[in-house]
Amino acid sequence: MAEYKLKGVSSLGLKPGDKQEVEVEGLDAKVLLLNASGKVQAVGPRCTHYGAPLVKGILGTNGKLTCPWHGACFNAQTGDIENAPALNALPVFKATERDGAVYITGDAETIKAGNRKPTFKCATAGTAQTDKVVVVGGGSGALGVIEGLREGGFTGPITLISNEGYLPIDRPKLSKALMTDLGKLQWRDDEWYKTGSVEVVKDEVTGVNFADKSIATKSGGTFAYTKLVLSTGGTPKTLPLQGFRVLGNIFTLRNVHDAKKIVDAIGEQKGKKIVVIGSSFIGMEIAACTSANNDVTVVGMEKAPFERILGEEVGNIIKKGIEAKGVKFYMSAGVERAEPSGSDPANVGFVHLKDGTKLDADIVILAVGVAPATEYLKDNSVLRLESDGSLKTDESFAVVGLKDVYALGDIATYPYHGPGGEGKYVRIEHWNVAQNAGRTAARHIVNPTLKPEFFTPVFWSAVGAQMRYCGNTMANGWDDVVMQGKPDEGKWVAYYTKGETVVAMASMGMDPVMAQCAQLMQLHRMPGKKELQDGLDVLSLGPPQ
Repeated sequence: MAEYKLKGVSSLGLKPGDKQEVEVEGLDAKVLLLNASGKVQAVGPRCTHYGAPLVKGILGTNGKLTCPWHGACFNAQTGDIENAPALNALPVFKATERDGAVYITGDAETIKAGNRKPTFKCATAGTAQTDKVVVVGGGSGALGVIEGLREGGFTGPITLISNEGYLPIDRPKLSKALMTDLGKLQWRDDEWYKTGSVEVVKDEVTGVNFADKSIATKSGGTFAYTKLVLSTGGTPKTLPLQGFRVLGNIFTLRNVHDAKKIVDAIGEQKGKKIVVIGSSFIGMEIAACTSANNDVTVVGMEKAPFERILGEEVGNIIKKGIEAKGVKFYMSAGVERAEPSGSDPANVGFVHLKDGTKLDADIVILAVGVAPATEYLKDNSVLRLESDGSLKTDESFAVVGLKDVYALGDIATYPYHGPGGEGKYVRIEHWNVAQNAGRTAARHIVNPTLKPEFFTPVFWSAVGAQMRYCGNTMANGWDDVVMQGKPDEGKWVAYYTKGETVVAMASMGMDPVMAQCAQLMQLHRMPGKKELQDGLDVLSLGPPQ
């Protein structure tokens, strides 16, 4: 440990909620100097998720520091993770004022790194811990619960069972960039899981015996548990129409294997005619990321992309940006069938729409939604699935009616207590919701007396430009949209309201607004519809408190 002087800082006179990114003398590094709940210190300057500058984030007077890009939240006093999608915590450095200068104390390598891995190393041999946790599914929720357990001091055995053939990945990169390199996609490597004494089983779960607390797998394995976490994600839907189930070069996208098939079909030469069926987030992201050097067409049933979630006005704003990349759209369209070309009867050649339009297609990508991946539970006599195939949980993501069982992510329907939610049960298919649900379940397993804390759902989308969203429009719907900013310049905010209550927001080119709203929604202190209609800038409210 050594002491380092901060350039251009003469005092620790920051007010609660204030922050300043500064250089460290003698090191090629910066830190974020901030006042967290009355305590001035320095932390790593960038979000540990994708490296967003935290100086542009939001620091509440409660000490919560929220990333401006993807909603990751840190405890600015301890550096610990409060909310996904960050995995590594922030390092914290003591700051002192002396002789008209400010110094921080820390290790040079840690200051340069700007992050610290959470407490994960664990040796379960000989432990007095009696619980054994089995996690089914290798997605975001699984990662959240496993790391949350070890961070929370759980020392019992943990087994992860996943049928994907690899460790948990950064799944959003599949649709946003068609990335297939596991070295860049996997959040942690094999050695990381070994240090935490996590047994990784690459197999498929075929059934659960809740009475005996055991799991059966496709290869014939049996795994006992005392606590079970189900996080099997979603299964992409297909079209039950002529040609779609028999022709080649028709793909869905859920895992790395799917992405590799699509990349291989496009090939290095590109120049392919790609038809994307579906105009919500997966479809629009795929259209945007494949548009370079390909002829891409999107077919959507809605009047505008994202109409159900974001509304027609916002959907058309985003559509215009993607059209600028050369992507063509057929909206309010119905698909009739797929057929092969004359030269290649095994693969798709055309997509026919119900209005008679015939689209050339070398490749078809189906992005028509997902269903909860709970097929292995459908014949279970002690479990009742919801009508959509999901599992009903409480606020801690414990399955209602089952002891010691939790459900996360796409398969969980849980009570929503955000603005306008009123405890209505919702199923939210967001990456950060699954990971936060995992962290919530982990805290409940470690200490069942802890009351779960509401987290604001956040998602982001690479649709021509980066879109940010927080809140939820699905609990009780929305009846109006308040627009601010300049859509023609790519800088706008849309506030979705139900009566006077703002239930969600979406934005482009104004990232700190999302971070501010995420904190305000968590605190239930979002301004009302009329204030926003009158032009209120939520950033003018200062640090949330």
